[in-house]
Amino acid sequence: MKLKKENDSICCPEFDPLLWDDKVFEWENKKFIKDKVASLCHIPLNFGQVMKRLDKKVSNSKATIPDYLCLSHHKSKWKINVYLAVDKEIPGTENTTISGNFFSKVYEGSYSDTGKWAKDFENVAKSKGLEIKKMFMWYTTCPKCAKKYGKNYIVIISQV
Repeated sequence: MKLKKENDSICCPEFDPLLWDDKVFEWENKKFIKDKVASLCHIPLNFGQVMKRLDKKVSNSKATIPDYLCLSHHKSKWKINVYLAVDKEIPGTENTTISGNFFSKVYEGSYSDTGKWAKDFENVAKSKGLEIKKMFMWYTTCPKCAKKYGKNYIVIISQV
């Protein structure tokens, strides 16, 4: 019988908020694979299933996920587009790239605060003279790892 180590239950790397908080940066043809998650009033219903499917395709392709970056774009109350960063094209997926200038800000706490954070983000961007074109959420760790680390960081990233 194998004894379970405490680290065995950690599947997400620890997130460093200083690298992403209040930053403006540029991406040029940053590679992603895209998929869809069903949602009910912005609450994801099958996020875990979609991520497992994408992770399997990335692993089978011997690719990596830079920064473990996965962006969620809440297209409507019923649909979330997810963009998983990859280092090469992945067969059998929707490969895409994202380019432009972006602003990011880190928040910490319960997912239920997302609406409050989005309003704050809009105010901060406006105070910096930035116009939000498309907003993404990056849930930096799964709920299990957030509990393990004692922090639940969410990064809002917007094309500006």
